[in-house]
Amino acid sequence: MTGTSFLYPFLSDGAREAGPLLTALARSAREKSDESIRLARRTLADNEAELVGTAAAIAERTRAGGTILALGNGGSACDALALVRLLSGREGLDPRAHALSADPAILTALGNDIGISQVFSRQVGAYGRPGDVAVAFSTSGQSTNVLDALEAAHKTGMLTVAIAGYGGGSLAGNPSVDHCLVVESDSVHRVQEAQALLSTVLCERILRDGSEAATP
Repeated sequence: MTGTSFLYPFLSDGAREAGPLLTALARSAREKSDESIRLARRTLADNEAELVGTAAAIAERTRAGGTILALGNGGSACDALALVRLLSGREGLDPRAHALSADPAILTALGNDIGISQVFSRQVGAYGRPGDVAVAFSTSGQSTNVLDALEAAHKTGMLTVAIAGYGGGSLAGNPSVDHCLVVESDSVHRVQEAQALLSTVLCERILRDGSEAATP
């Protein structure tokens, strides 16, 4: 068993000749790509109405001066950072957005002094205001610090949005979550790919809604 066996199980079958190994690798890559494309299409179709409503709600808050606070752990932290970047650089349309995973000094201080479970909820308490937006990413939909942050945001009067895999986990139907975009998969890799797509489409719709509202 090697460190990559869970990704490429055929490597443990003794296949070491270049030809068969390259063929197996190519087949595996095609299968993963096809799976990712199928999930992406299904995810967009399943979340179409929710995407429209979520983008409109976020755009309404940001037009009124609200700030978007994005958060997540691990790969989802990268999704949060990407969302902030996607919303930046559009002259006249930039909503204020901040990723709570962006500052290692804050993350390590809170993690060391208080605990990882509160690294996001404490920041929501410090930065969040009524009328702001919290956008949380969770591959499993079960991350305790994400759930706690959304609960804190909801109590503050913020709009709360979750983008989650595993059918949404505990975030789907949660009373502290106003909008939930769900990926119906339990593959971490496929979920994160679909989350990235949902985030990109969501940002495009937010910016489009903001642009249309700004047009006299």
